[in-house]
Amino acid sequence: MTDIAAKFDRLPQPRPMGSSDVGSQKRLAARRRADARFRAYGLTAILLAILFLALIVIDITIKAIPAFMQSKLNLEVPVAAEFVNLSTPQTGDYDAVVRSALRGLFPNVKSRPEKKALDSILSSGAANDLRKRVVADPSLIGQKLPIRALLSSDADLYARGVTASSTTVPGTSLLKPSATTGIITLELPPEALAAAVKGMAKTADGAVALSTASSSLFAVLNGGVVKMTSAVDGKIEGEVYAELASADAAPAGTWRTVQVATPETSRKITDKQIAFVELLKDKGVIESNFNFEFFTGGDSREPELAGILGGLMGTAYTMLVTLSLCLPIGVAAAIYLEEFAPRNRLSDLIEVNINNLAAVPSIVFGLLGLAVFLNVFGMPRSSPLVGGLVLALLVLPTIIIASRAALKAVPPSIREAAIGMGATPQQAIFHHVLPVAMPGILTGTIIGMAHALGETAPLLMIGMVAFIADVPSGTTDAATVLPVQIFLWSDLPESGFQSKTAAAILVLLAFLITMNGLAIWLRKKFERRW
Repeated sequence: MTDIAAKFDRLPQPRPMGSSDVGSQKRLAARRRADARFRAYGLTAILLAILFLALIVIDITIKAIPAFMQSKLNLEVPVAAEFVNLSTPQTGDYDAVVRSALRGLFPNVKSRPEKKALDSILSSGAANDLRKRVVADPSLIGQKLPIRALLSSDADLYARGVTASSTTVPGTSLLKPSATTGIITLELPPEALAAAVKGMAKTADGAVALSTASSSLFAVLNGGVVKMTSAVDGKIEGEVYAELASADAAPAGTWRTVQVATPETSRKITDKQIAFVELLKDKGVIESNFNFEFFTGGDSREPELAGILGGLMGTAYTMLVTLSLCLPIGVAAAIYLEEFAPRNRLSDLIEVNINNLAAVPSIVFGLLGLAVFLNVFGMPRSSPLVGGLVLALLVLPTIIIASRAALKAVPPSIREAAIGMGATPQQAIFHHVLPVAMPGILTGTIIGMAHALGETAPLLMIGMVAFIADVPSGTTDAATVLPVQIFLWSDLPESGFQSKTAAAILVLLAFLITMNGLAIWLRKKFERRW
């Protein structure tokens, strides 16, 4: 007994109540600081992700803004019988009608190069609305009609200051031209000359020499435009780009200078075209409005005529085919594998293959569609039907895996309670388990459809990269999709397609958000709380 008592005396004694362990307190404080740092790191990561996402969206939105506006000319167009035949109005030369009306605003434009420069500020589709009106009502032939003629992309972007920014300085003194055509001189006081050529490069003798490699400087006066080539000693030498109405001196406030910072060699619009656009601004016939044609037109080689309706409808038809196939097949496969399939080597092999298919590169599914759907079954190339079939194969593994996980997450008590009340296994699954698992199934469907919506590689293999100007009216018509259209536009050199690309990205994001919002609403509707 004495030995046993001695052993207990040597054991560590408990600390008295109220005493503090300095080491434990330090370790506890260190753990709390580590937890605080971990929460701070997580919050910082979330804020950085939101910041980068906001920057991307803002950048895309800023680049897309020019695509939502469009400049047009308000013209009075006489529909002459010499251009449009009353018996066959659909074959009339409506482009000549619009060009004639535009040239009527510039009666002094007579040479062929000037006429070509003037005509080039019009879009190739400037007469489309006029053609539709006259074909619908041939009695308009011989009348003068007000129309809104579409400007070319380069003229439109310049008129709105998108591609080549211009600085306008009102004239503050008397400006006297020496002639109305050709190479002329413009006289004005030295202080007014200094203000006009402010910021321009000067030569060693103090003269300002302008060339195509520097910014362009124009004088707009007396209903014409003079491009300045040099300036010294109160005189400006220049070339008349649009004939002046008179050689009278222009008082202060009746003329202006326009400086285009971008050199002519670095922009698509020429100086002669700029001269005519500036005069049209003075006449007040250029008007910018919201570009509804961007949402109602099909694709085009001309930036000002290109729209997204064809790609939008092609995307909608393709997603409809994809969803109609992959959702019922994927859910049925998941129910069978999870609830009814026997556990053997065959079912294990199927599960492994499904998991592997979810990681296969999307281009492989495109090759499969090309080899099977097009070459074997002879389905229509570049159609939403084939595109939907290919994307359904791509999305199917994702939906099966997500649906099986949702079914597995249902509490076993629900199955047992249903069977205990006399329900068959099929009734227990379809009447009780499946409704409970539906939110998880819809979540997997959202992920799969979002994946399919942004795919381009498999669709390129089945021909949906082709240029399709018409809007599809069904799943078997030739079509393209928004991701492919964005891919095609981003590779085009015209400045107008840059803003159209950004605008199409915004529309694609809106399409995705709308589709996901609908799926989330359905998921909330079917969700049950236990």
